Amino acid sequence: MAAMDFKYIIDTFFMLFSMVLIIFMVPGFAMLEAGLVRTKNVTAVLTTNVMIYAVASTAFLLVGYELAFGTWVKVEYSMWAAFLFQMAFVGKTINIMSGGVSERVRMIPLAIFAVVMGGVIYPLAVNISWGADFLKGTALDIHAMHDLAGSSVIHSTGGWALLAAILIIGSRKGRYKNDLIKVIPASNIPLVVLGGLLLWIGWFGFNGGSVGSISSKEMADSVALTILNTNTAGLAGAIVAGVIMYVRYRLFDITMILNGALGGLVAITAGADLFDIYTPILIGTIGGALVVFAIPLFDKFRLDDPVGALSVHLVNGIWGTVAVGIFVDKISLLDQLKGVAVIAVFTFSVSYMVLYSINKLVPFRAEDDMQLQGMDVVECGVEAYPEFKRAI
Repeated sequence: MAAMDFKYIIDTFFMLFSMVLIIFMVPGFAMLEAGLVRTKNVTAVLTTNVMIYAVASTAFLLVGYELAFGTWVKVEYSMWAAFLFQMAFVGKTINIMSGGVSERVRMIPLAIFAVVMGGVIYPLAVNISWGADFLKGTALDIHAMHDLAGSSVIHSTGGWALLAAILIIGSRKGRYKNDLIKVIPASNIPLVVLGGLLLWIGWFGFNGGSVGSISSKEMADSVALTILNTNTAGLAGAIVAGVIMYVRYRLFDITMILNGALGGLVAITAGADLFDIYTPILIGTIGGALVVFAIPLFDKFRLDDPVGALSVHLVNGIWGTVAVGIFVDKISLLDQLKGVAVIAVFTFSVSYMVLYSINKLVPFRAEDDMQLQGMDVVECGVEAYPEFKRAI
């Protein structure tokens, strides 16, 4: 077998394997969200996650990929593997948004937005950062930003879209009354843990696969370092979230520990390939702490986010991108800040306009009596736990 054929086969297999790991994040998001919402909304959340994967991926196949990259990218492995790897990312942006508006969002308008996100908004965010770069040569060109696997391009993009959605859709019925915040407990902690750990495993393909090759000693070392740093940041985020919760409340909150881990994973995503093996401890520690403090802060502003997606993905997407400029000498902090700002303005403004327009035609928010009954019954006709008395 020729050396070039061997390299082609190994890198193609590596990209396909990484894609499969990323797709494991689909059930990861589904289980995490299903465990965090009330039993009367579990089927709706699961249906939404399956729908998003199908709709957003199809939109990316038909329109989004070429909009992002200008053409079918020429790589030193199978072009079909290159597409599948990029396609695996697209659903994550809308997964972030859908989880944060769960328990009061209707499926049809969300599906329409998933088409726009998968076919236009996310591909344009990729275009100006990793892809064809229609802003090249302008003052808004952000190709100099280093964002390995999308702390900003994926996680902040999903987070900004979620913020726009929450502002338009509003909070769940009864969540905020006067100056009080009603605590709505998770319905299934085992599902939350399963979902969080599936996401953690998926991140190894998310970041490791973004290195792009494993067929040489140097690239294999780079992939291994990237995965090591990814895991380290997750560990640090989980530990610091657990410690802070115990110091403040003398309790270990597994939902916050997992969100701390996810915050660390989001934060390391921008530069996992560039750091030494110790810096991710600091980045993940800050990421986990940011989650713990940001969740109640968003509640104070009455931004109702049942799964903590704003704190995990938006806040740590920003922190992770900025951290590369702080801790890596060869990367400009100004370039990182510019990338954060351009992604923020573009994604939030376009998402808000699209969401506002869809909402005028087909309202996103379920009516109060529909929320009271539960989205499983009114949207799906199938309850996840029919033998149990549903909480209202």
